[in-house]
Amino acid sequence: MSNLPSDLKYAKSHEWLKLSADGTALVGITDYAQNSLGDITFVQLPKVGTALKAGETFGVVESVKAASDVYAPVAGTVLEVNQALEANPEQVNSAPYAGGWMLKLKLIDPAAAESLLNAADYAKVIG
Repeated sequence: MSNLPSDLKYAKSHEWLKLSADGTALVGITDYAQNSLGDITFVQLPKVGTALKAGETFGVVESVKAASDVYAPVAGTVLEVNQALEANPEQVNSAPYAGGWMLKLKLIDPAAAESLLNAADYAKVIG
């Protein structure tokens, strides 16, 4: 069973979202996704200020196996990107829910996070 923190919301496209009370959220890829990709060698992220629609590609994660698009689980504006991933993309492998976060978003509608999966439902998706 993959590591699925219960305080996060999950997209079927394998991103996670950690909502804060101030209407911002951290976004990254799940433990399942990083494990499927293998050793991550490069992470491409958007510029701060980029407006994202739910389901829109916001970046690319490249690994020794493949390059995969990463999708915004909800609509919002990029407040911050994890600059540490530029030099250390392997943090996505070693700590997908901590040091490997990718974006901080200001959500257009924080209630939209409720449409995402909880840990138990995401676990069913990944089998």
